[in-house]
Amino acid sequence: MRMSTVHLTFTSFLVGLCLVQGAAAAANLKPFKDELFSSQAVLETRDKGDFQTIDYQEMRDINGRDEIPERKVKSAYVSLGVRHQQHDETLDLGEGGTLDVTRTGVSDGAKFTVIFIHGRGGDRRLGADDYKFGGNFNRLKNLAVENGGTYYAPSVRSFDQAGVAQIAGLINYASTRSGGRPVVLSCASMGSFICWGITRNAKAVAQLSGMAILGGASDPAFIGSVAFKRKLPIWFTHGSRDSVYAAGDQIGLYDRLHRAGYPCRFTLFLTGSHGTPVRMTDWRAALNWLIR
Repeated sequence: MRMSTVHLTFTSFLVGLCLVQGAAAAANLKPFKDELFSSQAVLETRDKGDFQTIDYQEMRDINGRDEIPERKVKSAYVSLGVRHQQHDETLDLGEGGTLDVTRTGVSDGAKFTVIFIHGRGGDRRLGADDYKFGGNFNRLKNLAVENGGTYYAPSVRSFDQAGVAQIAGLINYASTRSGGRPVVLSCASMGSFICWGITRNAKAVAQLSGMAILGGASDPAFIGSVAFKRKLPIWFTHGSRDSVYAAGDQIGLYDRLHRAGYPCRFTLFLTGSHGTPVRMTDWRAALNWLIR
């Protein structure tokens, strides 16, 4: 069947309109203390801004920011009213069993959901702590609540397939309770094993909008996974002096993905250590890109 010029023009218009609407679907979260958390100095950028090296200084970003270094941030960095929206719960995930979580935000109808997976030795209290990590989790909670979203900090019992199955159950739970709206999975340190495991789970990947890996392990076998084939967006953040998981390994994975045209971004904190990404990741920038 031959198409007329009018039909072609109209079709092109529809395609263009869909592209514009798709681009507009990315989030634009209301700011929360951006002057304190988002004013990070960019030292170097490449890949049209997808890779950025950020100025990090321990004396300024820990000692100058915290009332008690690494234990209690200064009051200007937190807003504690969000605690009224915070609840400790034990969820029944069906085949995934039960899971202890701290939920901040609405239980149903969330406009988006963020799930944070802690590393070894942690539990749900880590991702719900208002004062540690420079107040960064308090900001994340406030961003969720102020924008109609929900934030889950679960206690992961193991970082093997059993743990992956539990978090797949949580992703399904959050997606179902929100009516299929975007879900972002973020994983720090050894918690990244959960993220990489989820990338092999077709149902969970279909329910995700994106992933964030904070100071995590690299997974060269990620290429070929369900998430890779779907092009699930990933934002990496890492400290250049991470002694647990080398930054070079994660940068190498990012470079392979970026050369393949995969949607990914990387924030490198110059001189940052293993815990730096949990303290310094700009959640509003990351979520604005990952929520689609």
